[in-house]
Amino acid sequence: MASSTYRDAWGIPHLRASDPLRLAFAQGRNAARDRAWQIETERHRSQGTTASFLGSAAVPWDRFVRRARLDDTARRCFETLEEETAAWVSAYVDGVNAGLERGAAEAPEFTATGLAPGTWQKWTPLGVWLAHHILFAGFPTKLWREEVARRLGDEALELFAADGPATSGSNGWLVAGDRTVSGSALIAGDPHRFIQDPGFYQQIHLSCPEYDVVGFAVPGVPGIAHFGHTGTVAWAITNAMSDYHDLYREQLRASDDGIEALGPEGWRPAAHHRETIEVAGGDPVEIDVIETERGPVIIDGPTERAEGAEGDSGLTALSEGISLRYPPRVTEDLGFDVLPALLRARTVADVDRALDRWIEPVNVVHAADTSGGLLHRVAGYVPVRHRENGLRIVPAWRSGREWQGRHDTPSAEVDGIAVMANERGLAAPLGTEFAPPYRADRINGLLRASRQWEPHDMAAIHMDTQLAAAEPLLERVARLDGLGPEAEQLKARLLAWNRHMDADSAAAADYARLRSAVVQRVAAAPELKSLAVPPLPYPVVFEPWLNLTAKVASALENLLATELLPGLDGAGVVRAALEETARLEPVTWGELHRLAPSRILPAAEGEEWPGLGGDHDCVLATSSTPGLTDLSSRGPSARYVWDLARRENSLWTVPLGARGIAGDPNGRDQLPLWLTGQLAPVLTDFALLVEEPEHGSRSLGM
Repeated sequence: MASSTYRDAWGIPHLRASDPLRLAFAQGRNAARDRAWQIETERHRSQGTTASFLGSAAVPWDRFVRRARLDDTARRCFETLEEETAAWVSAYVDGVNAGLERGAAEAPEFTATGLAPGTWQKWTPLGVWLAHHILFAGFPTKLWREEVARRLGDEALELFAADGPATSGSNGWLVAGDRTVSGSALIAGDPHRFIQDPGFYQQIHLSCPEYDVVGFAVPGVPGIAHFGHTGTVAWAITNAMSDYHDLYREQLRASDDGIEALGPEGWRPAAHHRETIEVAGGDPVEIDVIETERGPVIIDGPTERAEGAEGDSGLTALSEGISLRYPPRVTEDLGFDVLPALLRARTVADVDRALDRWIEPVNVVHAADTSGGLLHRVAGYVPVRHRENGLRIVPAWRSGREWQGRHDTPSAEVDGIAVMANERGLAAPLGTEFAPPYRADRINGLLRASRQWEPHDMAAIHMDTQLAAAEPLLERVARLDGLGPEAEQLKARLLAWNRHMDADSAAAADYARLRSAVVQRVAAAPELKSLAVPPLPYPVVFEPWLNLTAKVASALENLLATELLPGLDGAGVVRAALEETARLEPVTWGELHRLAPSRILPAAEGEEWPGLGGDHDCVLATSSTPGLTDLSSRGPSARYVWDLARRENSLWTVPLGARGIAGDPNGRDQLPLWLTGQLAPVLTDFALLVEEPEHGSRSLGM
């Protein structure tokens, strides 16, 4: 047997092969056939070539990716892989290339854009991974803090500190066997990302004589990185909210030998070349690509004649810029040697040992095995450096801002229950901003209410809509007096509300409207006027981290209580917002809060998506951006329950479906499950599956 592909009723691919390389080939070919448009778009995103078929709107992303040297970093990381891993990744790429022509023929987006399927390089999967996660650490927040400090003063540097709508988070929990009916552990949760169409995660089953694993793959990347179950051990992750990308303010100058950058030891050569971005329907764009000893220069600054910077004298033509230092560029290692090791894992110790080598992104991990082993740890590369590096842009020429090695990643014992929801906890020493504790506290409280947990019980936690984060604003409402009749009635309804963001709740909609009105008024306050003048001096790629209204929404609790804005009348803001909201016609939260998946190409005109329950700080974290939109483009991009008693009792779902082909029966058939909190069974018995034709006849060319 070379390889065979089977499907279950949901169209989920179950791949079986005679060895790991043929299985990797089969996974790559399946990704190309099921997700051709998606993975080809991601290849172009990783190379900075999306404008060649998407037009001028894609130029900012391409410029950023090229300047950040993502494709070159992926190539360097591939070249340092262990020989066995390199062969495994290469087999996956061979499978992609073998399947792309057929996959593209079934995807109408290729015809719509005039894009022809291209050729994947051996390092392309590493580039796809980098492109997905280069903004995951949220380094653009340092740009925002720099502007806050510059315009409001250094004392306001962390004024907006909070987990914001532009970040990616997750829920995850581990329940030890002494709290389950089976006596074996359960792992459950849901990663929170932008809801993409097609989806970010692909349910998959990979089977060969060496291993048999189910989990969520990232199309375009081999193996199962984040959420998997080998039968004897299972693992899952959340974003650790760690800080591991740094920004340096660079001084650059031209010399006879090229470009130089000012560092702690004076002027040093910087690498420089020019690249051309091809633009569909427009003129090509020429860009400079510069890299200093800190890292690639990703943001241009002004050019001026000024008195020399520190360590220099005399008038010099200087150009400023901001460089990015990120671990894979520094270490030439992305951690991909971990991926085949996870597939072979049999115990928690195997998972733990493999993750010691993980680089990026930095995650909190839960794992459990059938022997009772439990794991709760952080995995990834966080550099040791000056605290200021974690807060803002730091001067490249100032000593003491260099990286001084790698932090040890913390771990903790599991005492019955372990919860991870991006809060300040296990990873606290490694980060600056974390999610508020609302989700973690709620999950913990729900889990401790029982010692008889079963897999299907976890759906109620996935779908919990309690919004404890509403309390600070409602306490301010409770203190208001002298309101008009309509506002008084609204106040009474809000204070009687059960604090659940249910789709059919009118009171939840009242609260959301009030919150948005408060956000808009705070964002319009004279004290923040200097931050409201668009645009801030940074590329549009970083706009989600630099939008004042969005930042106010994520930090509203802090802003209403701070003493750093003495002119802001919090009570007056809430009063005016309440009076305004009271005049609106009643609606339910689901009428306002509708699913809005992100797509590369515009959706069909008139396409409607369902209303949702939940909110950013609910366990059901369907995020909107108060003050800007009630639509939800971010939320649970998958749900899972891993049962260590019997893998066949495990459960999973994704927001849309297993296949990424427009109009395919399995393209959106899981949406009803996702909306209602239901989960599909995990099948692993090939006797219960349907084999597809035309598989197993192609060879690897080995």
